[in-house]
Amino acid sequence: MAITRIQPLSSHLHTCANPADPIPEKQVYTVWMKSLVFNGHGCTIYGQDGRVAYRVDNYACSRRREVYIMDSGGKTLIKLLKKNFGVFKTWKGYSYCNGPAGLEQEESKPWFSVQKSHRILKEEGPYSSCAMVTVCVSGKVYKIEGVSHKSEYRISDPDGEVVAEMKRKQTASGVVLGEDVLSLTVNPTADRLLVVGLVVVCGLLSRCI
Repeated sequence: MAITRIQPLSSHLHTCANPADPIPEKQVYTVWMKSLVFNGHGCTIYGQDGRVAYRVDNYACSRRREVYIMDSGGKTLIKLLKKNFGVFKTWKGYSYCNGPAGLEQEESKPWFSVQKSHRILKEEGPYSSCAMVTVCVSGKVYKIEGVSHKSEYRISDPDGEVVAEMKRKQTASGVVLGEDVLSLTVNPTADRLLVVGLVVVCGLLSRCI
């Protein structure tokens, strides 16, 4: 699939906006489960303006134990680290900040952790719980509820409010694009970088990245 079928090619040359900037309304991103690097593994997230906002590039390796989420200029924003505890596999997210002399510096404590749930009973409704997410800095628990074997899910905050939702992307004429082209809607009150981190983890859990 050509990149230009998802977003304009010129968008790859621009940088993203500051994730901390206030957003007055919902933001809709296009998530392409492909890396911009030739023969690489990862994903690319485009903003509403058609520019690359976030990207993951694993180059020639797939399903690595360390994954880095970057902005369009290659600055590291989050490091995802896979931990194994017996049969349970957990992804921990570490945020990055500007250290001395402007160098990127990883936070010593994980920002959040994600573990896939193992449920025997299926919940009623359009979604069944697939993962529980704990934001370590506050001890709060988020839910990621999705449809089995599909890249469609929603992210709820500790109060049960849906802060983000992922669905297959459709064109203006209603044509559904491929399974690797998704539409991510993020509420204005949500932490966009946290949502992006959780989206990438979901891709890793489902082996799409």
